[in-house]
Amino acid sequence: MKLTNKAMLITYPDSLGNNLKDLQHVLSTNLDGVVGGVHLLPFFPSAGDRGFSPVDYQQVDPKFGNWEDVQTLAKKYYLMFDFMVNHISKHSKYFQDFLKNHNQSAYRDLFIHWDEFWPAGRPTQKDIDLIYKRKPKAPVQEITFADGEKGKVWNTFGEDQIDLDVTKQATKDFIKNTLDFLMKNGASIIRLDAFAYAVKKLDTNDFFVEPEIWDLLDNINKITAPHGTTLLPEIHENYHIVRKLTDHDYFSYDFALPIVTLYSLYSGDTTRLAGWLKSSPMHQFTTLDTHDGIGVVDAKDILSDDELDYTKSEMYKVGANVKKVYSSTAYHNLDVYQINTTYYSALGDNDPAYLLARATQIFAPGIPQVYYVGLLAGKNDLDLLEKTKEGRNINRHYYSLDEINQETKRPVVKDLFSLLRFRNTSSAFDLDGRIQVDQPSSSQLTVTRTSADGKTAARLTADFNSKLFTVEATDGSNAWEKVLDSSNL
Repeated sequence: MKLTNKAMLITYPDSLGNNLKDLQHVLSTNLDGVVGGVHLLPFFPSAGDRGFSPVDYQQVDPKFGNWEDVQTLAKKYYLMFDFMVNHISKHSKYFQDFLKNHNQSAYRDLFIHWDEFWPAGRPTQKDIDLIYKRKPKAPVQEITFADGEKGKVWNTFGEDQIDLDVTKQATKDFIKNTLDFLMKNGASIIRLDAFAYAVKKLDTNDFFVEPEIWDLLDNINKITAPHGTTLLPEIHENYHIVRKLTDHDYFSYDFALPIVTLYSLYSGDTTRLAGWLKSSPMHQFTTLDTHDGIGVVDAKDILSDDELDYTKSEMYKVGANVKKVYSSTAYHNLDVYQINTTYYSALGDNDPAYLLARATQIFAPGIPQVYYVGLLAGKNDLDLLEKTKEGRNINRHYYSLDEINQETKRPVVKDLFSLLRFRNTSSAFDLDGRIQVDQPSSSQLTVTRTSADGKTAARLTADFNSKLFTVEATDGSNAWEKVLDSSNL
């Protein structure tokens, strides 16, 4: 099934129940009509990072199920699969063969050889400082080959995640073979994880290196476009960089919306949010929450530095069990620009504020993605956090089927489901349609979405001080029908 303009669920294969069969059950019962697509977070055998260090893309991890389970989902939902374009696990057959056979390995060119990358006498400290890094040291790992020799390879992320050399034919063949296989097995969208890190070039910061990054993306698009498969490059950075994807006619993520919406709900001032909604592209996926923390850097220049600092301080003040230490190295946090919390707890587990945040997301330009914890208005999981000492696990609760049955009875969840079902069935949210954003006062916001043919419209009217809002719809007549009135909740 190809991409359709319906809300997308983001979930691990073992987070809503124990496996893919449980997920099928939850989707067809508890979540019937609530979502039209599923971003199935990495379900391949992996050596770490909750699936993002893949060992073999051509296998489904047996503890989750098999390819038949994935293909069953693909018959009813459009599916997004992750492809880690920047790296692969050191436990993969490719890297293991390289370790065993060294320079005679058929996969030698898959990897970036640190000492060959740099000219003699480099890297200098200036070179290292220039690199856009995810950890406080040079992105290099020393390895020992079976013949006893030592070498160094580029290593941006975790110790298990070895970077790929996207300039080499061996890597280009690997990319094509892998993507062909994933598309054959149900991928409607390929999410290019860590995309901006993939190109390394001397005398640059090795992040979103132009024009080479466009050559890489265009070459990948030549593989996927003939199949009707959508590409979604994943970039966490200033929105000016992300907006370049839109300028090149690619879908992008709106990772700024989470913080801008929080700022508006904390301050009661919708000025920044109104401006952002007016300028956002339609061909994007919106988020409030994902499997990572809430990004801060994404909203830089949309909010001022003072406004960003205010939002972070309010998150720690208003948020339920949102503490600075949970986003620190004490809890293995690698990204200082993210805050670890569920979105519901960031709003103090407050139902009206949370529903207004989701209504805002639904009316924003683009297609809404809702993380599974957010779909169930989940609170911070302190037990899992302390058990694992992994900061991001505060937002990675494992739901049993019985627990899902109970959570979906909560009024806040039922109302969210109603909003999403409305979003999925109304042509007012046409990606080729129109959006009008008005700000009657500093605390108020009105967003009107109209279908491309002008026959259907939907309107959100909200006050970010009181957190009261209404959702109305019309079929083109003068009469507006209320879909939801939060004052009655």
